[in-house]
This record gives sequence, C-alpha cells and structure tokens, in this order.
Amino acid sequence: MSETLELAKALIRRRSITPDDAGCQALIAARLQSAGFAVEHLRFGEVDNLWAIHRGGDGPTLCFAGHTDVVPTGPLAKWASDPFAPAVRDGLLYGRGAADMKSGVAAMVTAAESFVRAHRSYPGAIAFLITSDEEGPAVDGTRRVVDLLRERGERIAYCLVGEPSSLEAFGDNARIGRRGSLSGRLLVEGVQGHVAYPERLLNPIHAVLPVLAELAARRWDEGHAEFPPTQFQLTNIQAGTGATNVIPGELTVTFNFRWSPAQTLEGLKGAVGEACRRHGLRHAIEWREAALPYYTAPGAFTRLVADEIEKAAGRRPALTTGGGTSDGRFFGALGAEVVEFGMLNRTIHQLDECCAVGDLDRLHGVYAGVLNRLFAG
Repeated sequence: MSETLELAKALIRRRSITPDDAGCQALIAARLQSAGFAVEHLRFGEVDNLWAIHRGGDGPTLCFAGHTDVVPTGPLAKWASDPFAPAVRDGLLYGRGAADMKSGVAAMVTAAESFVRAHRSYPGAIAFLITSDEEGPAVDGTRRVVDLLRERGERIAYCLVGEPSSLEAFGDNARIGRRGSLSGRLLVEGVQGHVAYPERLLNPIHAVLPVLAELAARRWDEGHAEFPPTQFQLTNIQAGTGATNVIPGELTVTFNFRWSPAQTLEGLKGAVGEACRRHGLRHAIEWREAALPYYTAPGAFTRLVADEIEKAAGRRPALTTGGGTSDGRFFGALGAEVVEFGMLNRTIHQLDECCAVGDLDRLHGVYAGVLNRLFAG
C-alpha cells in the first residue's frame, strides 16, 4: 500500500462533515511539521483552517489548496460499506471524500514531503492552505485566510487546487476558472382555502408555474470567451398543508444560477424579478451570492502542469471552466495563476463515492513532477 493511499484512508476515517474538520488538519500539520514546514492553525467561527509554508529560498510561492470537509453521506443503509471506513474493492478506494477531495490532499502532502526532504534549498516556497469550509458557506475558510495573507503581504505566484477535475478518464480535464453561482429563494403568497372554491382563493402553485417554466426554458446566453453558457436550475419547491382538499396559502421555490461573465448579478436578479412582476405574482425574493466567476489566463505554470499531467496520464488535459464553484476563485483574486487538477469527479457527492487506487499514485506523480520542474528543473 502506497504512502499516499495510507494517508487518504486515514483522512477518510475522520468524519469531517462540513464544517467539522474532525482532526484531519492536525494529522496533516504533524506530517508537514516533521518535514520542516512552519504551521499555523487559523480558526474563524466554526471553521478550521491550516496554513503551512516551507521556504527553500528566494523565488515564487506555489500554494497547494484543498479542503478536508465533506458533504453528508445520505442514507447509510444505501452504502455498500461504511462511508467512513475506507475500503478497497476491485482496485477502487471507497469512502466519503475518496474523490472530493481527501485523495487529492493526500497526494499533495506526500509529494511535498518527498520534495522538501530531497531538497534543503530551492528557489521559492511551497505552501498549503487547507480549509474545512469549502463544501459549506465558504465564508470563514479560504476567503478569510486569503484576506489575512493579503494583509501580511504574502504573495502567491501559483496555486494548484486539488479538486476532482477529471471527467471520464484521469487527466482528461483541468480547470483554469469557474462560473459564478447565485442562489435565490422565491416566496409566493396565495390565499388558502377549500379546493372546491378556487374562485375565492389564489393558488400560489398555479400562479408560479408559468414563471418557473419561462425561467427554466430561457436561453440566458451563449457563454463568454472561455466559459460555458449560464444555466438556471430549480432545486426545491415546497407548498401544501398535507391535506388533499386545501389550496395552500404560500409556496417557496429555491433555485440556482451557474453564470458566465456574459451576465451580471444585477442583471440576473432583475430578470427574475421582472418575470415575477409580469406574471402578477405576490412575491418576495431572498438572494444568496455564493461566488463570482473567475478565470486565470494560462501561462507558463499552466503549461508546466499540463505537461506533467500528459506525462502521467498519457493525454493532455482540456483546460476548461465548467463544473461547480471552488476556492480557486480566492487565489485568482490574489493574483495567482490557478490550475485545478485532481481525481475523477464521476462519484463526488454520491453514494459509494470512490476513486481508482492507481490514480492516487498518478496524482502524486503529477504534483511531484510539478514541484521538480518548477523548483529543481
């Protein structure tokens, strides 16, 4: 069993459901300290964050970024095995976080340990920023630590985020940006009463359906430069009293935009509000702005990472901006050249989440190759 696999399993055993780190960062910190890293534990609110840095000499800083928190498991009875008891079956490592992203964190750590033990000095610095708030609100995690680093004058030239970026095969995709995310909660007011007398009432379900159909069918844009088109998705609709003969008095709808820079926050909010008003809804909208889009133009570092992926995977990755949000946006705002690369994302957030054991060592090889090319090549 490789050292990377051992560490991934040790991290999976810790029940680190957002925002609980459950001891993952203490394990990582102890290993990095023994390899010569200076370590800081930074807690904001309920969120644990780890900042660790090893300075080999003058030169740019490469920061490995990741998270130790995972999403809830869902029904335990539907897992083939305990999601927090890592199991290897048929060449696959099973457990919550196996793909998103404890395996990525493990590969980063073992690659950095090996490098600094082999190189006492090198032209630059290697850092880690690990949070327990990536799967949650993302307020007291990477965002807060990056703000602190900015106040200190700490500069990060390159950032390698270990999010699971591969789509169908290891190494087929890397991210150099992400669309923004905007969530909303629409509250629609009706008039409750007996279903046999609808002429006296206002059914909020009937009233909202044309609005939702219009928003769901709308072609928001054609994308923008390197970004795929904006998408609108409904995530929940709630109404009713539990009785079959009562028209409800209110309804709530939650929805999400994944938006390209062809849109603006104000434009998206305005379009939803205008549709509601045009259809005569008695309504209110609560907005939650989760993330702005980010993009970092590929430079020498991105090409170097792509070279190492091609070497390990036998294929050159497509450089894209799709998928969900990530903490890469905070490093992009700091001025770093950001690349996101990790395991296959096919099973993330699902029952029986897993990754290929062989990909663990290949990912370690990519990260190790980047360090060697950047600092010892």
